[in-house]
Amino acid sequence: MTQPAVREQARVAAEVAAAAAAEGYEAQEASAILAQARAAVDPELRRAVEALPGSMRRVARYHFGWEHADGTPATGNAGKAVRPALVLAAVRALGGRPERAVRAAAAVELTHNFTLLHDDVMDRDATRRHRPTAWTVFGDADAILAGDAIQAQAQRLLAEEGHPAASAAAARLAACVVELCEGQAVDVALEGRDPTDVSLPETLAMAEAKTGALLGCACAVGGLYAGADDEEVEALDAFGRCAGLAFQLIDDVIGIWGDPVRTGKPACADLAVRKKSLPVVAALASGGAAADELAALYGPPGPKKEGVAELEAIALAVERAGGRDWAQAQAADHMSRAVDRLSQAVPVPEAADGLLSLAEFVTRRGY
Repeated sequence: MTQPAVREQARVAAEVAAAAAAEGYEAQEASAILAQARAAVDPELRRAVEALPGSMRRVARYHFGWEHADGTPATGNAGKAVRPALVLAAVRALGGRPERAVRAAAAVELTHNFTLLHDDVMDRDATRRHRPTAWTVFGDADAILAGDAIQAQAQRLLAEEGHPAASAAAARLAACVVELCEGQAVDVALEGRDPTDVSLPETLAMAEAKTGALLGCACAVGGLYAGADDEEVEALDAFGRCAGLAFQLIDDVIGIWGDPVRTGKPACADLAVRKKSLPVVAALASGGAAADELAALYGPPGPKKEGVAELEAIALAVERAGGRDWAQAQAADHMSRAVDRLSQAVPVPEAADGLLSLAEFVTRRGY
């Protein structure tokens, strides 16, 4: 190898190493922000759960990973705390006092967990956070009622708050819950339709309502608690929505190609239930022989459980039709839009570091 070639190889290697180091630093920063948020909101979450009636309290404790199914203490996974972290990071970005927004952050996290309990029942998901979902342990009715009670506790936290922004935050969160329900209703309706009859625009709109709405609301609530004006609050909401859609795109990629060890769900889990996820809908809409091949494979599941090889064949068909590449490119595009909207609310880049780290973290998860 010539000397110039050696130098060029060394330069490229150095750039790759620097990028990896930077990404590692960003991940560490985001992990620290998430850990701080979890430590801040957990006491409020526990107080809200402990105030529930006995049967609902038991389901909620299990769902949050604080207890095993038999009621014995557990140190399980209560989730990443992305949404409360966004609330607190938005307050900090605008120069507010995060410690005054902890109850609001907890209210957002309770709302998120209400949706998880209900979604698991409706989607018949059997696993969440590496263990059986609440409905599979306690039954549909108890899981639904626990979710209802948790959502009521979220509103109660804000109703009993003394912060001047609490009323506006409560109204915004209530409107977000309606949008979340609308998104879930569309999702359920789409599942009953033929895959080739589902359009990409309506699937994207559904994803924004189901995922982007609450991330946007979290950022907007943080803005309210920091005393932001209307334009700043709306820009923060738009930032969260764009980041949320990027998150959903990556989450849908993980739902097909994710590592079960990391996800806690079986391989190709979304394909096994013929979910109309964004990569699948994009692949079906791409046209050509690859899309036709996927359409032929993506009919209703057969009477017998499909094996890994059969599901991997469907995953390969989605990839050949461009679904995976499209989803990843769209995720990057929506992150770019998110950054642009954030700059409108937080013009000083350094002040926005926390929000950007969180957005980058959730859209760069390994799978």
